[in-house]
Amino acid sequence: MKKQAPSILDKHRIIEMAWEDRTPFEAIKYQFNLSESDVIQIMRLQLKPSSFRLWRKRVNQLISSKHRFKRNTHIQRFKCSRQKSISVNKISKRA
Repeated sequence: MKKQAPSILDKHRIIEMAWEDRTPFEAIKYQFNLSESDVIQIMRLQLKPSSFRLWRKRVNQLISSKHRFKRNTHIQRFKCSRQKSISVNKISKRA
């Protein structure tokens, strides 16, 4: 089955989640069914080249929490405990 291209609003939310350091790629996969390489492709196409390079440098740092296996073990949530409900964020609406 072929993946459906994300809408413009979805792309904006994906970019926002990708920029956010605490949101792992697994959360984007869960919400939008996009792999890490799909997210990288969206970021490469939507950002200026210098912004993309800056983002990739941040993601690939050892202190990055974009990859679940690099995260501190005390981080168990996709979102910050102080984050309010976001209208288009399916994860924040879960019980």
